[in-house]
Amino acid sequence: MPAAFTADWISVGDDEARHFLLLSDRLAAFGAAYGDLPAHDGLWEAAMATSNDLAARLAVVPQVLEARGLDVSPATIARLRAAGDDASADVVQTIYQDEIGHVAIGNRWFRRLCESAGKPPPDHFRSLVRQHFKGRVKPPFNDSARAQAGLTIDYYVGLDRH
Repeated sequence: MPAAFTADWISVGDDEARHFLLLSDRLAAFGAAYGDLPAHDGLWEAAMATSNDLAARLAVVPQVLEARGLDVSPATIARLRAAGDDASADVVQTIYQDEIGHVAIGNRWFRRLCESAGKPPPDHFRSLVRQHFKGRVKPPFNDSARAQAGLTIDYYVGLDRH
């Protein structure tokens, strides 16, 4: 992959580190720390399942897992604001905006791999997700945020039934 690929993912890593610090600071404001609350290991499982296939990694991690954040963040932000927790809502808003860019980066490189292999991106995406992602891609989908990131409906149509 070209140097631009590495630069993009270093940028994403920098954002993710900043997100961790934002969330860690919010937890600390409530007297908690990272690891105090239960969490799933879906990202680690996805990394292991796609360790030998870059296209699969790009399909599953940014375009399924991070795209899910695009789906759920607006409602989370609204609930936090309704509860009067604007500081937490602001953190989620920041992460949400950054995640649109992360999904876009994943989509751009996925499309490039597909083009070089002569595979239609939406079809190849669905095939890889069915093969490498546990469970199903859950609606409701934030179609507008996904489209901003280049992840159009033709990518994930039907995956919610797999």
